[in-house]
Amino acid sequence: MSDWDIAIKRGVEHNVPRVFKVLREHPYLEDLARKVREGKLEVLSNLDHYIDMTMKSVERIGGKAYFVENAEQAREIVGKIVGSGKRVVMGKSMVAYETGIRKYLQSIGNEVWETDLGELLIQFADEPPSHIIAPAVHMTRERIRELIKEKLGIDPGDKHEDIVRVAREFLRQKFLAADIGITGANAVAADAGSIVLVENEGNIRMSSVVPPVHISITGVEKILPNLEYAMYEVLVQAAYAGLYPPTYINVTSGPSSTGDVEQKRVSPAHGPKEFHLILVDNGRRKANEDPVLREALLCIRCGRCHFHCPVYRALDGKWGDPPYSGPMGAMWSGVVYNDYKPALLCSHAGNCREVCPMKINIPKVLEYLKSKFFMMKAGTREG
Repeated sequence: MSDWDIAIKRGVEHNVPRVFKVLREHPYLEDLARKVREGKLEVLSNLDHYIDMTMKSVERIGGKAYFVENAEQAREIVGKIVGSGKRVVMGKSMVAYETGIRKYLQSIGNEVWETDLGELLIQFADEPPSHIIAPAVHMTRERIRELIKEKLGIDPGDKHEDIVRVAREFLRQKFLAADIGITGANAVAADAGSIVLVENEGNIRMSSVVPPVHISITGVEKILPNLEYAMYEVLVQAAYAGLYPPTYINVTSGPSSTGDVEQKRVSPAHGPKEFHLILVDNGRRKANEDPVLREALLCIRCGRCHFHCPVYRALDGKWGDPPYSGPMGAMWSGVVYNDYKPALLCSHAGNCREVCPMKINIPKVLEYLKSKFFMMKAGTREG
């Protein structure tokens, strides 16, 4: 077996039984998943209205909000906020990867570090992620050990705990020196202008609180009607990812503030003095107009479909356009990259549909993308 085979096999063995155990022990989670689907469908049915509501809510609580149509505009906005010569720490963000934020900021003279351990390993190796939740799941701990020795000049040993310790010590210095923190958002509450982030490492919390400027970049499909639904989403995402209860849930509502002097709320306090929310379209609104492809926008990025998919496992995680991989990635390749080829690899086993918390009929969406691919090819030949 190759290292990729071994690593994916270990990931499946660790994750799959754990998710079933979580759902068995906390049956209310399936009810929450149904509510999240309802909330997301409400927003998608009135998407422009909720985008406008979210931006006004962010401005009302002292933040700045931006709507961008594509990756180029996202890079432009982030570049203007950050400038050059800055130290930047990034919490895990698929949309930041989708829009090329890290490499762009590096190209204009900034020091930029991924702080999620899996993303840091991907940065060290200069490789695409292989899973939406665990981006370095294709790496064995033996390979990770060699990678850290090569990049940091430190041998962490072969134990998982020691590998994590070395990464922690390296990144702690980066957090404390950072000028800018960039994160994604697991959910955005339209009524409050709040973003909600779920994590276990603590890196997102530090990226969003320690630097004086916090930028959140996320897709418009992450908007939910209110903070109640946004909290439901992060609980469901954590559970179906197999990491429940999550170690941290972070709610950010504008810049830091205090009301300790005569109960007058003022900003900033100890945390960031600036909060910026960038809402990204990049094909999402167009997909929302399509009754079949709209289903892809319900995805909450739990990554459960990956480990139940025979194609993903057979391909060692190399399926889809980074950062989107596996069955959900084959859908999202069509949404944001107009690339329908990944859908061609679907064998329609149907496992992904059965385990999806949002009840997305992923095989149906991929069948639809296959038909679009062949129609496009036929049109090219006729032309």
